[in-house]
Amino acid sequence: MASLSARALAALIVGWRDLANGPAYAALADRVRLLILDGRITLGTRLPAERELAAQLGLSRTTVSAAYADLRDSGYLDSLRGSGSVARLPSRGGIVPDVFVTDQLDFSKAVLPAHPAVADAAQRAVAALPSFLDESGFDPMGMRLARQAIADRYTARGLPTDADEVLITVGAQHAIVLLAHTLLSRGDRAIIESPSFPHAVEAIRAAGARVVAVPVTPDEGWDASALEQAFQRTSPVLAYLMPDNHNPTGATMPRAQREQVVALAAEQGTTLIIDETIGGLELDGQAAQPPFATLGRAVMLGSLGKSVWGGLRIGWIRADRELIQRVARNRFAASDLGTPILEQLILVDLLADLDRILDDRRAYLRASRDHLARRLAEDLPSWRMPTVAGGIAAWVNIGLPISSQLALAARNEGLVIAAGARFGVEGLFERFIRIPFTYPPDVIDRGVDALAAAWRSVARTPLAVTDGDYAQVV
Repeated sequence: MASLSARALAALIVGWRDLANGPAYAALADRVRLLILDGRITLGTRLPAERELAAQLGLSRTTVSAAYADLRDSGYLDSLRGSGSVARLPSRGGIVPDVFVTDQLDFSKAVLPAHPAVADAAQRAVAALPSFLDESGFDPMGMRLARQAIADRYTARGLPTDADEVLITVGAQHAIVLLAHTLLSRGDRAIIESPSFPHAVEAIRAAGARVVAVPVTPDEGWDASALEQAFQRTSPVLAYLMPDNHNPTGATMPRAQREQVVALAAEQGTTLIIDETIGGLELDGQAAQPPFATLGRAVMLGSLGKSVWGGLRIGWIRADRELIQRVARNRFAASDLGTPILEQLILVDLLADLDRILDDRRAYLRASRDHLARRLAEDLPSWRMPTVAGGIAAWVNIGLPISSQLALAARNEGLVIAAGARFGVEGLFERFIRIPFTYPPDVIDRGVDALAAAWRSVARTPLAVTDGDYAQVV
């Protein structure tokens, strides 16, 4: 079980008295509650003892005891014998994903329009298809031509790779599912980031794992202490990380921290699953990081879904031959019988032009990001959009723990957007909302107009934390 020292908690709540309008214990409880909701204090973390926190903050123990009692009464702390006070969330009702979006503007999906190169690549793939019609199409590994093209790209990026170290999947999500079911058994621990890509978390849990969340923020990136504790105290079988232009925060993990993660994983025997699907979308001229696996053993995931077009349901796994063979056997036995050949031919064609495509995407995203920042500053000045140096979306702090209410109100304004809670474990991040900047300026304008109208309606109501708006997120 992770623990938080009195000193560390005090650092997280600096300035908590400045906003106090009532009793000190209530203000302290409110600040700790927000830290739990925002994912800065992960669920299951043991808080410092009342006496230790009182001494650190210069308060009476009675004040801290009252704050802890308030948190227990509202469902944010459990007092467990032998474990002290442990962060949790109030129990919630059943959650039904909203999969089908019809006539509303949909910001729950951070997806780019298809790049013009897709149509030309598809035509050339169709022309090449007759040469491959004698193949069965039932190949759990994927066509050697496609696997070699991906291997060559990794090699060019500094990670020597053979075609037998690549497996072609039906998108990155399919790759995550295959790896989770190949590597995990019920009860195994798996590290995830908090916030994280919701469908990856769902896949890991569906394989029976117990997730261990590590905080990530746009400004500070990955919590180094929490990472170390997560590896050393839980001995995870798997760690799923997005170190390049993280979704949804946009953070990129520095090299020194990557080396730390590789060392921690090697020490605990943890398999690192590194999702590179948003790699290459660095927006301010910074150099892309080399593949994570150049630093040590790691499984690499990639796809063209975020960078080229979501309609290309094709991705890949890059790993050692033994694991690739295990995944292929598992896929053939229990999942599907292979990736369509035509899509693989389109992949091969697009990979040859991918650097130019990424240049186009970076220019497009940079302009859309800057437009979103201007509109939010004008129409929603109380919101805080962080500096976003890469990726496809902004993780915006709206200042009040009403993200779910805001997402629901936005429906009435014609906008579908996922509440911040959709990206957390068990409903965290009620003060945040992910706003994609993958759309052109006129569409971003419509989205911001709808958010501003929804904000005016919910900001007038008493604060309450409700069940998240669990839109299907991509």
